[in-house]
Amino acid sequence: MSYSRFEAMQLLGARLSDDALVILSLGGSVDEWYNAAPHMREASLFQQQLGCVTGEAFGLAVGLPHRRIVSLDTDGGLLFNLGILATLGNEQPQNLFVVVWDNEQYQSIGGPATHTAKGNVDLAAIARGAGVRNAYTATTLEEFDGHCEVGLASDVPYIVVAKTDGILQPGIKRKHSDGREDKYIFVRHVEELEGITIMGPSEHN
Repeated sequence: MSYSRFEAMQLLGARLSDDALVILSLGGSVDEWYNAAPHMREASLFQQQLGCVTGEAFGLAVGLPHRRIVSLDTDGGLLFNLGILATLGNEQPQNLFVVVWDNEQYQSIGGPATHTAKGNVDLAAIARGAGVRNAYTATTLEEFDGHCEVGLASDVPYIVVAKTDGILQPGIKRKHSDGREDKYIFVRHVEELEGITIMGPSEHN
């Protein structure tokens, strides 16, 4: 069974407060998240490369242990760096919630199948084997929303693999900023939340 990633994002977004921080991957999920959770735009770091998303979210969770951190990874992205699951299993960050959008394809390059497509590779089971005890697969929107409710309140790392379809949400607004601009928007937002300076003003010759 599979369901709409956009609808799942809307459910997740409705559960997130403005003081959470989100890291997400490249591809179609960028524009979908931009529209599904508009209140989280400044709090989201967009367009991270495959294999980096959950690792970056883990680093943020360690650096800001008092804040809820959400990783919006993909099946293809997580498969690029399964070692991050062992890190989560050993380090047990208390504030990290990971969603893996598993549509069984590399959608951003035309849709070739990932390893999850044949049904033999179970990302949630791999995560549990690596020590992340709360790792589950959600095959319906209702299951997904239930895991969001529990996972966002958890004090141990929590992973939900969302078995979504490969249909991009039609008619949504494209995110107009590029990766460099996204970085500054996100960093300034974190600075404001935390009352700190991460990057000073640019120097001009």
